[in-house]
Amino acid sequence: MTATLAAGQEPAPPIKCGAIIVGVDDTPGGLAALRYAVEIARATGAPLVAVRVWALGLPRHGGLRRPGTGRGRVVLAFRAEEPRAAAARLARRAFRAAVGGIPGDLDVTIETPEGSPGPVLTQLALARGGVLVVGRTHGHLAKRALHGSVSAYCARHLPGQVTVVSQPVTVASQPAR
Repeated sequence: MTATLAAGQEPAPPIKCGAIIVGVDDTPGGLAALRYAVEIARATGAPLVAVRVWALGLPRHGGLRRPGTGRGRVVLAFRAEEPRAAAARLARRAFRAAVGGIPGDLDVTIETPEGSPGPVLTQLALARGGVLVVGRTHGHLAKRALHGSVSAYCARHLPGQVTVVSQPVTVASQPAR
């Protein structure tokens, strides 16, 4: 069973595992997931593996898309070092935004593998015998329809090993009554 947490909900810590693996991005849901993963790593003493997956041609992952000739798209690629460095910078910024910086009291590893985020995150969780924490940000329906939902992919492929953390609900995002 996959756990889904609403904003403000306090979950029970997971059973001691190999590692807490967290998919890192700078969306509200991603930052909430990072905060939760840090709390769980502190509570369990497990190492924290923060993963920012990148792939050329995907939005915000490096590379630019341009319309093709009608049979597809052309991806203008960069050297792998550039998007990998950008992924590492984004991970450090996410740590600053979520918890004030990379925690010095935890065993933290930042990884920036290339690939499709859902499959890469699930493979890492399986390989390390860990649990996976990912965020879910509401409202990106067009992007989710085009690129798929990383949290949904992970929950489907790792039942019982994934915690999906929803973005915090703010007063501005609540429906008017």
